[in-house]
Amino acid sequence: MARAAGRPPRPPATGDAPAAAPLPVASANNPGQARKLGALAEVLGYHIAQAAVVTVGTFERHVGRPLGLRKVEYSLLLLLLANGPQAPKRLGQALALSAPTLTLLLDKLQERGLILRERSQTDRRSQNIVLTAAGAQLAEQGAAAAAPMEADLSDRLSHAERLMLIELLRKVSGC
Repeated sequence: MARAAGRPPRPPATGDAPAAAPLPVASANNPGQARKLGALAEVLGYHIAQAAVVTVGTFERHVGRPLGLRKVEYSLLLLLLANGPQAPKRLGQALALSAPTLTLLLDKLQERGLILRERSQTDRRSQNIVLTAAGAQLAEQGAAAAAPMEADLSDRLSHAERLMLIELLRKVSGC
């Protein structure tokens, strides 16, 4: 195999090569690790991404696997439960989804019998997305599952810290 011009050849692999040190993980339990992260210790996006890994795992454990819902499906069902029938465009804006992605999501939820597309009462040219009884029931189950999920996520925070974190994340996300 030819090597790319300008690149030095790779040294041959040997069985005697030292094992790489494990990468550090900064946490409240081990603040000294932040020093080993170097510049990443101060990168907001890195910490948001690390928090997202934890929240996704917690969601999957409490809601996703037990109820057979992906995060975006859960979010859409809860939006409809809280706000009633909505135009697809408004749902797409609320969830930051492109029109094609939203259409696929709505198709899947409709196939599962969780939503219906109905003509708007005020504008016959448009549709509204409506929860079915099964969709409302699943959304309510998801909302109930959110309490232990939220407790799991915020057990390291005081109530005031939790509220402040939510406010700061709203500022960062523009929501």
